[in-house]
Amino acid sequence: MSKLKKLVISASVALGVVLGMSALTAFAAEPLQVKSETDIAGDLGILHGDGSGLTSEYLAKSTTRFQAAIMFLRLKGLESEALAYSGTDNFKDAGLVYREGQSVLGYLKAHPELGWQGTGADQFDPLSGITSQAYYKVLLEALGYKQGVDFEFDKTIAFAEEKGLSKIAAIQHIVNMNIATATIEALHTKSKGSDRTLAAVLTEKGVLAADKQAELSYKSLQLKQNDALGSYLTDSKGMTLYYFTKDAADLNSCVDACLAKWPIYADNQFVVPAGFQAADFSLFVRKDGKQQITYKGWPLYYFATDKAAGDTFGDAVGKVWYVIKPAAGVAVGTKADLGNFLTDANGMTLYYFDKDTKGVSNCSGKCLDKWPIFYADHIAAPTGVNSADFGTMVRADGKKQTTYKGFPLYYWVDDKKMGDTTGQNVGTVWFVVDPASFSGTKAVNSSVKTSKSDQLGTYLVDSKGMALYLFTKDKGDMNSCVGQCIVNWPVFYDANLTVSSDLNASDFGEFTRNDGTKQTTYKGWPLYYWIKDKNPGDTTGQNVGKVWFVLDPAKTESR
Repeated sequence: MSKLKKLVISASVALGVVLGMSALTAFAAEPLQVKSETDIAGDLGILHGDGSGLTSEYLAKSTTRFQAAIMFLRLKGLESEALAYSGTDNFKDAGLVYREGQSVLGYLKAHPELGWQGTGADQFDPLSGITSQAYYKVLLEALGYKQGVDFEFDKTIAFAEEKGLSKIAAIQHIVNMNIATATIEALHTKSKGSDRTLAAVLTEKGVLAADKQAELSYKSLQLKQNDALGSYLTDSKGMTLYYFTKDAADLNSCVDACLAKWPIYADNQFVVPAGFQAADFSLFVRKDGKQQITYKGWPLYYFATDKAAGDTFGDAVGKVWYVIKPAAGVAVGTKADLGNFLTDANGMTLYYFDKDTKGVSNCSGKCLDKWPIFYADHIAAPTGVNSADFGTMVRADGKKQTTYKGFPLYYWVDDKKMGDTTGQNVGTVWFVVDPASFSGTKAVNSSVKTSKSDQLGTYLVDSKGMALYLFTKDKGDMNSCVGQCIVNWPVFYDANLTVSSDLNASDFGEFTRNDGTKQTTYKGWPLYYWIKDKNPGDTTGQNVGKVWFVLDPAKTESR
């Protein structure tokens, strides 16, 4: 081959590589645009929030009749007119809302044809909560349908579903987040007898921000639900999305034949349901150059065997594939050397401490600097992991900690990214949690043992971690607590008492109360529970009436 020909080929190859890299870079650099339904409702000016905007606190608040009335007027293009109303006749309870809001209520009373006559006795009841049925009535009337003409109130949900409105139908008492979902749903719906959507009508009236209309054209991820799985995430067509536990170790774990069965989910513009955080979705470029969407760090996939919307045949396949649950709280990761192990929703590994006993954390102070507590306020565990095995304990410092089968869960400070398991076997007492095989720690779970807190030091608890107390008035009479007292302070008794190794069994005894019941004692002090302690770690009985106290073994003197 001539040098010229070789040069031309080399140049062509080099140019192809450069162009290919440029194209890949450009593709990879294409910005990801993710909006939640609440984001769009705010951008469009349809949902305003409180003084701080659409905060999580505002979105979690119950929606009131007054808010629903405001939304009705806004969707009818009448809000400005209502706010400017100056009539003096009003509902008797109008004073329950702010001054401008009172103008709105006066306007509604002056226009009974709008259908907001109140709840009777000249009351509007503005602060009471509403149901999805009531809010779908608002949306249907915004679309031009009329109660009593097109539908009856008791048939609202069914009629709304016929018009394509159903996303919050199963919710009884709704919160502001649900308002965003239902309203965005309605904006895509055609008005009565028209080919124009409600969004088009409201944009023409100047109610919606015209420069934000493009967001309404984004595809929408959806939340579906069934009895077996609860809520799970699908694409805009209702096809189920999954995560792969082995991706905890390597985001490219699924390749070749795996990808044929589990195609990737990729998009650059989409809307996520209210309650989801847009920031939880991101994009990464796989080793093959393809883009893939991730949720909380987990790449998202379809399952080839799912053929129709609502199919979930991929859930729990091989115990490594699971649907995406929005309120999961936990997930499962997999590594070749460890098998399956629990992680938080973001794939950060969770650990147990082999010195803990059920309901009791023996990690406090500086230990917690290295092993921070894990807490999730709700757990919807993957299939095969029992959500009922997760619980909550309240530590003595007031902080909540999630437990698995009664044992506290922790992070490890040196784990820096999803799938790290550098805490495994630290000190031969810290381990990952295999949900299938974990049954507890090696620490003996005695009838009475000790717990620790920074505030109270060491104190006695029962086998479940519930605090035990002494009553100072028992010093003179061991039956001092009777009647209502014994209702509030139930006795502790175990006929087959065992104690942890840091306690002396000889310090414990029992006696028979005047009512014939038996009660366990420690150094002669009868032991009690406190009725207001609800979870392991609660010590709300400490110093009640300055006569009830937990027992520190080192400081408790014999009665």
